[in-house]
Amino acid sequence: MWIAIASGLVSGIISGMGIGGGTILIPVLVFFLNADQHVAQSVNLLYFVPTAIIAIIVHIKNKNIDFRLAFTIVIFGVVGALIGSRFAVSVPSEILKKMFGVFLLLMGVYETLRK
Repeated sequence: MWIAIASGLVSGIISGMGIGGGTILIPVLVFFLNADQHVAQSVNLLYFVPTAIIAIIVHIKNKNIDFRLAFTIVIFGVVGALIGSRFAVSVPSEILKKMFGVFLLLMGVYETLRK
């Protein structure tokens, strides 16, 4: 239980910073709490809603949001979410796990090589 509490706290801090708590939460759910990849990704999506609301409130108060830019991204993000969620439920969990691992690896390499 303490692993779930710690991963929730760390993921919340990372989410609040705008980095993406799923990069912590999904691997913890899969590797330490033995959740299926589909379950881990679904829990991450549910977890994202309240944490994002809190982060948005703080960022609005600090005038850190360009609403014009955000609106455009949100519209196309909703379309992408529809496509991505339909794809995710049609792919076996083992393939999703590997795809997520490749994504994390590529992001790690990108961040390492970035100026």
